[in-house]
Amino acid sequence: MALTREDVRASVERAGDEHWQALIAHHEDAYPASPPTPGAVCAFEAERLNGMALGDVELAETRVTRVGPEVELTHRLRDRATGAERWTEPFRNYAA
Repeated sequence: MALTREDVRASVERAGDEHWQALIAHHEDAYPASPPTPGAVCAFEAERLNGMALGDVELAETRVTRVGPEVELTHRLRDRATGAERWTEPFRNYAA
């Protein structure tokens, strides 16, 4: 199943409000520079995850951590067939 921007956003929100707020702050605090909006980061992440051939998984949770001018995203994935969970490697590529 292909993941969408909305799937990633919902996953970030499941991790807690501080994770969504980290995406917002990443975008707003860099003014006048213009890093991607939170929605754009979610769209890029959905595309990136879909390209990783992860199998039939659902996003259980997405954690967002600010690291200097960057954000780092880590996803907890749940295999739909077995229920097994695993974490992705942290990913950073959304610098201001």
